[in-house]
Amino acid sequence: MARRALKLASLAAAASGIYLYGNKFLDPNDFGVVRVGRAIATTAVITYDYLTSLRSVPYGSEEYDFLKSQVHLRSAERLRELCCANRGTFIKVGQHLGALDYLLPEEYTRTLKVLHSQAPQSTRQEIEQVIREDLGKEVLLLVVKQIFPDFEFMWLVEEAKKNLPLELDFLNEGRNAEKVAHMLKNFDFLKVPRIYWELSTRRVLLMEFMEGGQVNDRAYMERNGINVNEISRNLGKLYSEMIFVNGFVHCDPHPGNVLVKKCPASGKAHIILLDHGLYQVLSESFRMDYCRLWQALIKADMKRVQKYSRRLGAGDLYPLFACMLTARSWESVNRGIDRSPVSASEDVEIRSNAAAYLPQITQLLNNVPRQMLLLLKTNDLLRGIESALHTRASASSFLNMSRCCVRAVSMYQRSKSHSLYRRAQISLTEALSLWQINLYELFLWLKGSQLGNWVIALLSWMHHSTY
Repeated sequence: MARRALKLASLAAAASGIYLYGNKFLDPNDFGVVRVGRAIATTAVITYDYLTSLRSVPYGSEEYDFLKSQVHLRSAERLRELCCANRGTFIKVGQHLGALDYLLPEEYTRTLKVLHSQAPQSTRQEIEQVIREDLGKEVLLLVVKQIFPDFEFMWLVEEAKKNLPLELDFLNEGRNAEKVAHMLKNFDFLKVPRIYWELSTRRVLLMEFMEGGQVNDRAYMERNGINVNEISRNLGKLYSEMIFVNGFVHCDPHPGNVLVKKCPASGKAHIILLDHGLYQVLSESFRMDYCRLWQALIKADMKRVQKYSRRLGAGDLYPLFACMLTARSWESVNRGIDRSPVSASEDVEIRSNAAAYLPQITQLLNNVPRQMLLLLKTNDLLRGIESALHTRASASSFLNMSRCCVRAVSMYQRSKSHSLYRRAQISLTEALSLWQINLYELFLWLKGSQLGNWVIALLSWMHHSTY
């Protein structure tokens, strides 16, 4: 133990020295050591609160549930204070957690949601300081690794180092905004702020002002006559097109970055997409494997689910990978994720298993391609929005994904074929597949509509009248 303590002290001193070497300011709040120390202290306090507050109360009793809710709330408030104090990437993590309505207790998501629209503002000096801290953070993560051997999140540093400069380059953000606006110009419900290039630099980005309600604010939509199901469906269309067809994905769709507003002139509901600093460009091979994996998941084709999960790095953990992608239980994945909505018992199972399988989840995140990490984050954020709008796992979302997957695979196959006959064959197969999806969608609409009920009643009456 003494040897580990000495190693810890040496590494901590090294981290502090590296940090001080390139730093002209001595504000304690800017030290990486202080930030990590604050995070460790907060974690310790939260753990102690859970252990002591619930220790002597019978599990499952009303008193236990009440006290657990209180501990959840106190812990969430401590996490929010930690995010506000440490800023930077801590704010990003807090925003992500605040969107996981389907996974985390309501006390956490309600408390952390304020970070979507009321995050503390950072000065330019603080932003540049985050970049200077990178080397110190690597050493500090090595310190944590020495104390906790199962800590396997060094890839976080690599991703942060790669993405942070892009997010801080406002010209890059402006180019991304224009690219996605052009790429998705056929969606008239999408609005992307116009960039004023003559007044923009790498440090300053001037764009058109747009306002609206947050995309997870169901009450705002109901007050303004906005169809919640339409918004959820259109958001799914946008991201299916980005991921499967174009391979250019906006990877920060937390509710503060996605607004909705009803146009007074046309009466149509618009989706406003903000913050274009972080995009993931998917390689062609990755995108095709991901397309085919989702096709297999929607069809409940377990052999192909295993095949394409393994190709994407999941290995023997492919069942866990499928559950993480869909946020459904393994039983639901086997049965077909479009067959039934998420039940309350399944929600409890998912939340419980997320904690129980943390070491396996960690291993999986280390094994999958780096492109997958931002997609998993994007999936979580979108699913949190669907959960808040009560539209999660709707059949229409899977139909839109299926269309995009069919189109993407067909486009890829045509691009690789030099035979006119083969390209025509691919196009015919694509048309038939899309026609089948449209027919199934019509069936679902009839099944759920008043007209459909009348047709079913009429057919039933005709059937009985013949006997």
